[in-house]
Amino acid sequence: MTDTVQFLRKHRVKIGVAFVTVLLVFWLVVALQRSVILLTDPEPVAKALGAAYLLLPLIGAWALVRELFFGAQTERMASVLHDEGGLPVDDLPRTPAGRIVREAADAQFPAYQADVEARPEDWRSWFRLSCAYDAAGDRTRARRSMRHAAKLFRG
Repeated sequence: MTDTVQFLRKHRVKIGVAFVTVLLVFWLVVALQRSVILLTDPEPVAKALGAAYLLLPLIGAWALVRELFFGAQTERMASVLHDEGGLPVDDLPRTPAGRIVREAADAQFPAYQADVEARPEDWRSWFRLSCAYDAAGDRTRARRSMRHAAKLFRG
């Protein structure tokens, strides 16, 4: 296997994030340009639409920066856990499509929940709980737990 193919496989998620980020930045620039065009129009309705349309790129830029920082911090936490040997082992059975068998993830979940209850101020426990939520298919609670882990990691 060539070095390029190995690099692409190793960094495929980062490449995907970079691609989506470039597309979003392009959209933000176009939306910002359109809002400026509307703001310079002499009609009051166009000015109002331009002002309202200006909010979209501002909110989009804020969300993009927030998510990029969240991803970078999650990666730093995972790196620390990896170095400590504390990452959860991914040994759950999978379907032929590659998805985790939900019942197996649900069976492991109480151990991670008990770890958080025993050590509520440990970001490592919250990180592992987030992984357990993700494996169980509860993405909302997984992100909430990971954000809490990141808060504890920073503090």
